[in-house]
Amino acid sequence: MGNTKSGAMSKEILDDLKLSTKFSEDDLVTWYQNFKKQCPTGRISKEEFQNIYIKFFPESDANTYAQHVFRSFDTNDDGTLDFKEYIIALHMTSTGKTTSKLEWAFSLFDVDKNGYLTKPEVTEICASIFKLIPKDEVEDLPDDENTPQKRADKLWSIFEKGENDRIAEGEFIQKLLEDDDALALIQLEPLK
Repeated sequence: MGNTKSGAMSKEILDDLKLSTKFSEDDLVTWYQNFKKQCPTGRISKEEFQNIYIKFFPESDANTYAQHVFRSFDTNDDGTLDFKEYIIALHMTSTGKTTSKLEWAFSLFDVDKNGYLTKPEVTEICASIFKLIPKDEVEDLPDDENTPQKRADKLWSIFEKGENDRIAEGEFIQKLLEDDDALALIQLEPLK
C-alpha cells in the first residue's frame, strides 16, 4: 500500500521516516510528491537550498547561514540533500524534542565535523546567524551581543572554556539546557 501511494519512494525509506519522525504516512507521501515536483532529480543542491533560504530571509544575508545549515543536513557529504535528509532535517528543526534540536545545533556549529566545537567555529556560526537579523533590529540587541564577535564571546564564556579549548556535544547540550541565556544566543531571535 505504501509503495502505491508514495510513487517512487521506497517502502524502506517510508517506513524508516515513519519511525524516526512524527510525520504520518500521508504527510510523508504528500511531501515526497511535492519534493519530486520541485526537485525532479530527487536531490536539492546547495545552491537550490540557499535560494530557499534567501526567500525566507529577503531582508537579510542568508547565504552563509544556509551553507552551514546545508552542511549539517547533508549527512552523507555528497553535496546534495535527498528526500530522507530533507525530512529528517525538517523534523529535527520543527517538531523534534529540545535535545534533538540541540544535537542538530551542535552539528551546525561543528563546522569541520570533528565532533568538537572550537571558539573559531562558534564565532563563524554566530556571524552567520547575525547576518539574518534585520539591520533595524540589531540596534535593539543588548550591548554585550550587538556584534557577531560579542555574541560569540558571550556564548563561549558560558561554556567556561579557554580560547583554545574544545567542547564536546554532551557538554554543549547540557550547558544550553541549563542556561536560557546561552540558548537564546544560538537562536535567530534572542529572548528579550
